[in-house]
Amino acid sequence: MTTAIASDRLKKRFDRWDFDGNGALERADFEKEAQHIAEAFGKDAGAAEVQTLKNAFGGLFDYLAKEAGVGSDGSLTEEQFIRVTENLIFEQGEASFNRVLGPVVKGIVGMCDKNADGQINADEFAAWLTALGMSKAEAAEAFNQVDTNGNGELSLDELLTAVRDFHFGRLDVELLG
Repeated sequence: MTTAIASDRLKKRFDRWDFDGNGALERADFEKEAQHIAEAFGKDAGAAEVQTLKNAFGGLFDYLAKEAGVGSDGSLTEEQFIRVTENLIFEQGEASFNRVLGPVVKGIVGMCDKNADGQINADEFAAWLTALGMSKAEAAEAFNQVDTNGNGELSLDELLTAVRDFHFGRLDVELLG
């Protein structure tokens, strides 16, 4: 099962992550995305949390490249990226999705989790979304949408559900940039 919304959102993600504009995604594009996020959070390139995020994006690229049959030194066309990602989102199920995307989301959590409790409060979430270009008012509204249990904290599970819901078209909060 795929949706036009998911395909459109994946095409936009492909375009954003294709930093060199060559019509293909390579490992360097994923490294650049991690660097871009770290810079948005004002993190030093040598910080441990930056390396964790780079490793997570590298793992995501490795998964996509393997599934597309191009290998970790290869590149993904837009069609391959969309096909593999749609398969992950719609066919493989929540456990596979969480296994593949969990490290990326956890890496971003590591950038903004100031009190290091493994959860994101409203202020930390606002820092995350404003780093992605959202206003503070939009971030506050988004927090309320993503905080499904209403406890004022976002767990990794809630954040992964939000990423999946975004791709299913059930939520308009984009967490991965």
